[in-house]
Amino acid sequence: MPTTRLREKYDTSVKQKLIEKFSYGNVHMVPKLEKVVINMSVGDAIQSSKVLDVAVKELETISGQKAVITKAKKSIAAFKLREGMSIGCKVTLRGERMYIFLDKLFNVVLPRIRDFRGLNRKSFDGRGNYNLGLKEQIVFPEINFDKVDKMRGMDIVIVTTAKNDEEALEFLVQMGLPLQKERTDANEAPSLQLLTVPGGDK
Repeated sequence: MPTTRLREKYDTSVKQKLIEKFSYGNVHMVPKLEKVVINMSVGDAIQSSKVLDVAVKELETISGQKAVITKAKKSIAAFKLREGMSIGCKVTLRGERMYIFLDKLFNVVLPRIRDFRGLNRKSFDGRGNYNLGLKEQIVFPEINFDKVDKMRGMDIVIVTTAKNDEEALEFLVQMGLPLQKERTDANEAPSLQLLTVPGGDK
């Protein structure tokens, strides 16, 4: 697989900028992408396995990689959930597929969201990784709205080798992660809503 646009950006530009900003003494200290994990919870799978099959297909279409089924780790009687039940699906992207997905996410998917003014700057986990959630799978151009049976959200975790959130933030912003401008707590980024509505209107 040829080098992707985002990988080339990292090699030719981002890496050097990070070295200059943080004065790394060794090139191996420079933060880099490790993996991207996309998880889709499917609560309706408790009633129907066909619902999970659809979700798996959609996630595979979005990610370009085969998805794995996630199982319930414990039983919850109130939800009729038993340990070991299939309740979702996920993919873990590495290498060039990881770069391809993030390039699409940063430059195609997020700009399609209505009133989008940047992602929350507080969604780092303290270990140099960034978490974000999307409410609807139809923000992805691969998904045909007319064939969607139900809106499904997903959680995306961008895992980096950065040793702290400050370095991870600078790294991911340089890579194109569209974070909101620094604001007061009263001005958080709006919830993510899709620009496209039924019927194809915008």
